[in-house]
Amino acid sequence: MKAAIIDKFKEKLEIKNVPVPEVGAKDVLVKIHACGVCHTDLHACHGDWPVKPKLPLIPGHEGVGEIVKLGSEIRYLEVGDRVGIPWLFSACGHCDYCLDGKETLCLEQQNAGYSVDGSYAEYCVANGEYVVKIPDEVSYVEAAPLFCAGVTTYKALKVAKVKPGQWVAIFGAGGLGHLAIQYAVAMGMKVIAVDTGAEKMALARELGATHCIDFKQDNPSEKIQSVAGGVHGVVCTAVSKVAFEDSYKALRRGGTLVLVGLPPEEMPIPIFDTVLNGVEVVGSIVGTRKDLKECLQFAADGKVKANIQVKPLEQINEIFDEMLKGEINGRIVMEMADKD
Repeated sequence: MKAAIIDKFKEKLEIKNVPVPEVGAKDVLVKIHACGVCHTDLHACHGDWPVKPKLPLIPGHEGVGEIVKLGSEIRYLEVGDRVGIPWLFSACGHCDYCLDGKETLCLEQQNAGYSVDGSYAEYCVANGEYVVKIPDEVSYVEAAPLFCAGVTTYKALKVAKVKPGQWVAIFGAGGLGHLAIQYAVAMGMKVIAVDTGAEKMALARELGATHCIDFKQDNPSEKIQSVAGGVHGVVCTAVSKVAFEDSYKALRRGGTLVLVGLPPEEMPIPIFDTVLNGVEVVGSIVGTRKDLKECLQFAADGKVKANIQVKPLEQINEIFDEMLKGEINGRIVMEMADKD
């Protein structure tokens, strides 16, 4: 099969022909139709994070396709099922976190395109317990970004505990943020989007943001306080220190700041104000299988759709270059098989 592989951190990926992976008793083999490109894939290929991925590595954790082979112990899936292989490739299933519905915190978890090979390939083996079915109403290309960017922002909004009719601010209207805006609108929240540039401001308005703030023209936290008296929740997808500080200052008393982006530097939290104002600062990482099913249903109902550019696997190095330069508006999805 054809696959994009990295053998050494920060080198270019190579398109190689490699054997189709073997299927274990609890595995399924998925013929990949499409795979989204996430910034995490770039971090993996550069070895940016303290816990390094395996090498050589086939990246990709937004892979979607059809099951073509079942392991001997799989009883609840069938050949031909349309599924996705998310970042949470597997978890132990029996620790306190898994039993408490917090499987993304499992210390024994495996991650697709990081600790195990992912979906930048024509075929990918997956743990049959952790693939999630794709609703018939959603195409492979449309579904791919929802298996990371979609579920990450949807889960973050759940963690923010913002009720319908209340205010939420989305800092960053890019690949993650433009989906967060749509989920927030669909969940009945009043949305303030923060980013810069006419294109992103226009997209945020089109997606339903009530107010759009260009941080190069206005002070976001001051503007938010004047418009809404502070927001009940913030989802910060941005990775800059300034964005974090503004996100915190945008909250009203009792508000919740949910952190999604992974900045390279430390971010100080004003403890006095946090205690006095009853503010919560929460980290949120991807989502569970249940979160995935819920976020996919929003797409099936026509309420959420990623802004997508479709490109072939052979252009992955060019895609990474665009990502480094910040030139991608929305999400890139690579098609691996015939269009559906």
